[in-house]
Amino acid sequence: MDRFVKSVSFSLANSMFPLQDFIRTCRSRLFRRQAADSTGLDLSGGRLLAAALVTRRVLMRSGIVNDKDVMIGVLLPPSVAAVLANVSIGLAGKVVVNLNYTFTNERIQKCLDECAITHVLTSRQFLKRRPYEVEPQLVCMEDLMQQATWWDKSLSGLMAYCLPSTLLDRVLGLHCTSANDLMAVLFTSGTTADPKGVMLSHGNMAASIDAIRQRYRVRPDDVVLGILPIFHAFGFSATLWLPFGLNMTAVYHFDPFGTKAIAKLAKKYLATVLFATPTFLKVYQRRCPANAFPALDLAIVGGERLEPSTANSFAEKFGVTPAEGYGTTELSPWASVNVPVHRSFAPSQLFDRKGTVGRPVAGVQIRMVDPETRAEVPVGEQGLLLVRGANVMLGYLNLPDKTAEEMLDGWYNTGDFASVDEDGFVTIRGRQHRFSKIGGEIVPHAAVEEAIEELLRTNNANEERQVAITAIPDLNRGERLVVVHTPWRNTSAADITRKLSEANDLPAVWIPKPVDFIEVETIPLTSLGKLDLGELRRIAVQRDVDMNSIHIHAPENS
Repeated sequence: MDRFVKSVSFSLANSMFPLQDFIRTCRSRLFRRQAADSTGLDLSGGRLLAAALVTRRVLMRSGIVNDKDVMIGVLLPPSVAAVLANVSIGLAGKVVVNLNYTFTNERIQKCLDECAITHVLTSRQFLKRRPYEVEPQLVCMEDLMQQATWWDKSLSGLMAYCLPSTLLDRVLGLHCTSANDLMAVLFTSGTTADPKGVMLSHGNMAASIDAIRQRYRVRPDDVVLGILPIFHAFGFSATLWLPFGLNMTAVYHFDPFGTKAIAKLAKKYLATVLFATPTFLKVYQRRCPANAFPALDLAIVGGERLEPSTANSFAEKFGVTPAEGYGTTELSPWASVNVPVHRSFAPSQLFDRKGTVGRPVAGVQIRMVDPETRAEVPVGEQGLLLVRGANVMLGYLNLPDKTAEEMLDGWYNTGDFASVDEDGFVTIRGRQHRFSKIGGEIVPHAAVEEAIEELLRTNNANEERQVAITAIPDLNRGERLVVVHTPWRNTSAADITRKLSEANDLPAVWIPKPVDFIEVETIPLTSLGKLDLGELRRIAVQRDVDMNSIHIHAPENS
């Protein structure tokens, strides 16, 4: 099977690390636009590099960078300020931790405590929109820039515009960077458990960038529309580091749902590349005019399953068919991608297959195994997806046992069920957490969701997610399915279960009972539009507790 899943070899010895890529890309665009955002900032490569060096000097002089603290937090949305914060922390030799600003104060504080962070870089403008109360000192980027002296600016400008890149590497100590040096900690979204701090190295991110470099043909005029949050691995790679690794311009907007500002940005800077999730594509398809992305040439999506209807609707309106990829935070994040023919280095070879998440990227091997025996399954059959390569994380922060549990001889357990065809294309079948064992039979939650959604589309012509399946323990059958759904018109739980039974498409054990349907205002989702599995289960368990309480306290018939 390995002949199908091995990809182009990758050698860190032949690759720059992300901070070195940043310097060289900025130097190649000294007087040309390198980064801009919707706040009005518009910087050439020279000005961006100089600003990063100035910020580094101020961080070091102010004591924010010190011998005691290993990590520095960042609480910023996609923006030039976020780029400067991340780069300057790295240039100062520290580990950056981009914090998920959609978390509660308590959850953010827990992440800060895990990393022993004492300073968090943010901005006054951002704090006005979302105030936070956390123990570490919040340092506003506006205040840092005001502390810059004439000497800071002059020396940084001289270094940015005049010093050869290799010499600048040595001055900054980048020549001492090794592949296994910790670069960043990213926290998982915590959809099934508490967020885990994923430790990513300089080598991980270099492998991630090189993987895309070897798959996609990048043009000199490419402009990346950066809307993905940088606290997520997809955004950390695609929004932040990839443009500098592939010598592209990047333009940012802080809100992925701010369609008017995004369309304005895309038109003004002629954005050609969009990284997004299917949820965001649905929003743009619904709210943006057809001319919103006049120069768009490539749309790469991940983070959740891309439904054919979403891909088709987006393509019909904007003229670009989204290419789906797959990855996880632990894989920094790329594991596989589809490559449209016009962006492939080898148009005669097949690198794009609809309904799949593509073929493994450079330097990555995949394996499908039986979840219990860990024996490889035949090509085409479903198994637990394992991944090995230079992109695999160093481990989970402060969780050695969890790291050992998820890693086996260098193979990372993704927790996803998938299959691979004879051409090496991967199809994701569902999360390990999204299968239930009912009466001895394995039941995929996604298949039940799709069947119910299909009935609802027939009734309501609504493409928004209306249903999510979870499961709770059942004394008789091991588990039972619970359907969490938004309000419906012209149908009921009893109607749905009856139609599912009449259609005879699903085994009887897969069909939920009407009593196990729960109505909610909205389906709980993460900031990237993925199902919040933890919240789904909490809703189901709480309703079950309430129902049992009612039964316990109900008066007996006399």
